[in-house]
Amino acid sequence: MRAARVELNPHDLEAHLERARVALGEPGYQQLKAAVETLAYLTQLLENKDTTIQRLRQILFGPRTEKTSTVLKTEPDGVATAPEANPATAEGNGPLEKALPKAEPGPKSPGHGRNGATRYSGANKIPVRHESLTPGDACPECQKGKVYPHKTPALLVRLVGQAPIGGTVYELEKFRCNLCGELFTAEAPEGVGSEKYDETSASMIALLKYGSGLPFHRLERLQDSVGIPLPASTQWEIVAETAAGIEPAYQELIRQAAQGEVLHNDDTTMKVLALMPGSHQDLAETSEVVAPERSGVFTSGIVSTRQGRQIALFFTGRKHAGENLTDVLRRRATELGPPIQMCDALSRNLSKDFDAIVANCLAHARRQFVDVAQSFPQPCRYVLETLREVYTNDALAKEQGMSAQQRLRFHQERSGPLMDPFEKWLQEQLSERKVEPNSGLGTAISYMKNHWSKLTLFLRVAGAPLDNNICERALKKAILHRKGSLFYKTENGARVGDLFMSLIHTCQLGASNPFDYLTELQKHTEELAQRPQDWMPWNYRETLVRVGGSVDSG
Repeated sequence: MRAARVELNPHDLEAHLERARVALGEPGYQQLKAAVETLAYLTQLLENKDTTIQRLRQILFGPRTEKTSTVLKTEPDGVATAPEANPATAEGNGPLEKALPKAEPGPKSPGHGRNGATRYSGANKIPVRHESLTPGDACPECQKGKVYPHKTPALLVRLVGQAPIGGTVYELEKFRCNLCGELFTAEAPEGVGSEKYDETSASMIALLKYGSGLPFHRLERLQDSVGIPLPASTQWEIVAETAAGIEPAYQELIRQAAQGEVLHNDDTTMKVLALMPGSHQDLAETSEVVAPERSGVFTSGIVSTRQGRQIALFFTGRKHAGENLTDVLRRRATELGPPIQMCDALSRNLSKDFDAIVANCLAHARRQFVDVAQSFPQPCRYVLETLREVYTNDALAKEQGMSAQQRLRFHQERSGPLMDPFEKWLQEQLSERKVEPNSGLGTAISYMKNHWSKLTLFLRVAGAPLDNNICERALKKAILHRKGSLFYKTENGARVGDLFMSLIHTCQLGASNPFDYLTELQKHTEELAQRPQDWMPWNYRETLVRVGGSVDSG
């Protein structure tokens, strides 16, 4: 007999969990809460008809690498050729391991050893004079030459542990008159300031929460264990107040992103308790104008490339990625032509109000062949090795610093001869019934065939990217936050998170120091409000020099 399904809204579930906290204790409560959240997430996935068992395994246990050499279990012999129509391989009989030879272990990837001393750009630098020598002294060894300063000093690194948010207690000496009772307190040292939490405190909390996915309650426990308490509620008050002061920088990022030549966009699911079904906040009370029947909540990521710089933006709410892109493009200068937009083939990623030259993600199409490579080894070998050559060409273009036009001609000369027979092969698989259309391979072929023009835009339009990987990597910021903190409580909390994620990830894309950047924005809120364009991650240091502020070498 089938058990009846019990429906619980988020607030009822939270209430049950809170009652269990006393009986289970904090460690048991956290484990139970994680289990309940996982069950709810899996239930949501299983209700989606597009979720396959293989996809579910990837979500639960993590995706395996999609490198061609790993998927095919062999090293390449060169450019792939179209496989012959073999009934055994076309229908996927036999595992891939039997069809292909075993790969020899390759060389160990570089870059996984110890960090050099020059990598510690945020460390304090302390110059140490030689104990006996000065420039011009006679050489102690040969007694004939003279010593001079070497261009690079010897570097010695020493690391110490400390709390993320440090603290100093100033014990101000006090005197009291034994006759009148008047108190006399020492003055605070110069530079102490009037605020308990300075700008660096807000920067560190924002980096840990929105840059590294560390929830407020975990930071609270960490701080308490090192003797510097920092309640979760206080952390929120600090970042919320800080967000209000640096809002102009976020708005300027949006304005400049709208002028980009290439815009990538995508979205991922997110939880905002105030917007979830069954919450006390009615749908009509939300700040967004969306379809009344929509109940999903998403975080959209947009990465805009402009003049060689990359800007990352995040927006959380009921709007899809295409609707958020529309809001961004409303700030685009009218004299600019339509930008190149890179996304996957979902219609919700497209803007309905603004024109764009749309390109689809080649990596997304390729991934469908990766998923069925074990069942259809030979056809997938041809597809993956062909696309590998295309990606190799794109990497060469980047290494050689080609302009957009040079890169276009390079792809037309090198990738075009690969893609033309590839397109013909795709057509033949379905038209000549070499592949079952409803099979996994047939679905992958149909997807690539139906979106061929947008998938190969890089062969016709200068500057068109191959894939949307940069946006998918950006969305990992939101996914990391979702895994660590599970949800936002309110729309305002989500907006604060979007602001900090946008500023932090834009700094990281441009190799700027986000901690230093957030700190300087807080110190110069008045100048930021007047000229936000001078306080972007790529030019704020020059602005600091101009206004006479200090510049951190990190």
